[in-house]
Amino acid sequence: MITLANAPVSYGVFELDAEEGVELPGPEEIAAMISAAGYAGIDSGPIGMLGRGAELRDRLARHSLALAGGWVDMPFTDDDAFAAALPGYRDAMAFFAEGAELHPDTPPRPTLADSGSAARRANPGGGPGLSLDPRGWDTLARNVSSAARIAGEYGLRPTFHHHACTHVETPEEIDELLARTDVGLTFDTGHLIIGGGDPLEGLRRWEKRIDHLHLKDVQTAVLRDVVARKAGMRQVWTERAFVPLGDGDLDLDATMEQILGSGYSGWLVIEQDVIPQAGDDSGQPQAHQRRNRDALTPWFPKGDLA
Repeated sequence: MITLANAPVSYGVFELDAEEGVELPGPEEIAAMISAAGYAGIDSGPIGMLGRGAELRDRLARHSLALAGGWVDMPFTDDDAFAAALPGYRDAMAFFAEGAELHPDTPPRPTLADSGSAARRANPGGGPGLSLDPRGWDTLARNVSSAARIAGEYGLRPTFHHHACTHVETPEEIDELLARTDVGLTFDTGHLIIGGGDPLEGLRRWEKRIDHLHLKDVQTAVLRDVVARKAGMRQVWTERAFVPLGDGDLDLDATMEQILGSGYSGWLVIEQDVIPQAGDDSGQPQAHQRRNRDALTPWFPKGDLA
């Protein structure tokens, strides 16, 4: 069974600061919009944004949503920084455990990612001399495995997100992570393209390890221009590289057929990461997420929970 979710990042709400003069929707409004657009799940956004404990469960129940998961980046390549970040990490796992209580059959997937480095953030897409050396990979793999064990203490099964501007970005780096750990892979169509990969090839290549999906459509010309300028990920978002499904270069039909043919079961999170600009039409994010849901109707008829 595949269950559809959407994410606060589609509405401009994530860990980054908003653009000056832009007012972003709050947690109640985001939950209401995602539910109204036809999704069964919601990604967490910044940990705790949707509330904690009873407040979180009441909000999810009020809008008939399950918690799909959420972003948790950690400094996996630095032992001291990783140890210092563990209290916050444990608090994040407690948050996801709270969300799991309402829908134990579709539990949230803590979505781990590497924090990257200044050099990686300046070079989306990676490049020569930017990958970890063997010792760095040993450190990352050891700390990812520790994080997975800690998540298990909370009854959770984490997954790892390959992500632009981190040490797990390119197809070769994804291969290295999977060879060194037992953690499952969050497969993100947009971030794989940034890292130089092809979504259809990646879905086939890592089919047996993919246990969480982020679906994005991308204008590759915009993306490649930002990468070529080494302008950083914020420009990827502000220049609207991520677009509604069908408006970019992702072959949605082939992608969905590959996903369904693989026997994948779990969350399919539609993300259209965007940083809204002053003067934008305030109704555009919701219109886009309705369009994204409509684009998936051939495979997931409306009215179904999946």
